[in-house]
Amino acid sequence: LPLGYVVATPSVLAQVPRSKLEAELERQRNGGWGIVCHQDWAANDYALTHRGRILSAYRAADDIKFWIITEADRSVTTILLAKEY
Repeated sequence: LPLGYVVATPSVLAQVPRSKLEAELERQRNGGWGIVCHQDWAANDYALTHRGRILSAYRAADDIKFWIITEADRSVTTILLAKEY
């Protein structure tokens, strides 16, 4: 999965260790969508071949939920806290 330009919000950078963000970014690159529901998992799988947006969700320590979103055109991937969406 091409990620394009990777950006992250200041809040996610302050609350989630960089090593965790990098590990989950690599996981998304390889098709591991994290803790999304079955329907979102299927939508991501479909988006891989039909150029749709990819949304993955992960948890860090202290139950902090964050998302990684890759745009449909694969130009940008954004890492943000779930509550920032």
